[in-house]
Amino acid sequence: MKIGVLVFPAVEELDFVGPWEMFGMWGLIGSSVRTHLVGQSTEPLRCAKGLTVVPEFSFEDCPPLDVLLVPGGQGTRQQVDNPALITFVKHQVEQHTRCVMSVCTGAFILHRAGLLLGRRATTHWASLKRLRELGDVQVVEERWVVDGPVWTSAGVSAGTDMALAYIDHVSGPATASKVQMAVEYYPEARFYGGEDAHTKAPRYALPRK
Repeated sequence: MKIGVLVFPAVEELDFVGPWEMFGMWGLIGSSVRTHLVGQSTEPLRCAKGLTVVPEFSFEDCPPLDVLLVPGGQGTRQQVDNPALITFVKHQVEQHTRCVMSVCTGAFILHRAGLLLGRRATTHWASLKRLRELGDVQVVEERWVVDGPVWTSAGVSAGTDMALAYIDHVSGPATASKVQMAVEYYPEARFYGGEDAHTKAPRYALPRK
């Protein structure tokens, strides 16, 4: 299985590094999964917090992908108007992928590519209203949302949870458990500053009573 992780200038690091870690470990524990960074070119690019990454493939030489993950970040506000990127996403999804994923505001790239029409989807809590205002998406406030071959997650760290859920979906809970244990991913349900400090958080993120 070939998984492509799209990157672009000002992409949010954890949006793609979290899923990258999950998918990478999936490959290491014995599956045939291979994960690749894909950019418009193979030139180094600077992410939102200053990390510099080098894509392995450009849009032109990227092989057919089974899964395409589109992260978010401030860079999406420019990339939704990048014809080359939107064309690449549409081509991979229409011709090759079995699943396309977005993390955070990567949902707006999927929307611009025509992939969210009439579907259930989510995004970062601060962009839920903006996604609803598009008018043709059923916005759901969940950690991640699955609608057929389209998987979308909430902001930043939520992509890691979605990636682990996808591993479970494809390879089953035993494999997902091995990945979870290998990366020691057991998030602590702690709300710094107390619940009142998180009043803007969507309902899925609030402490359970």
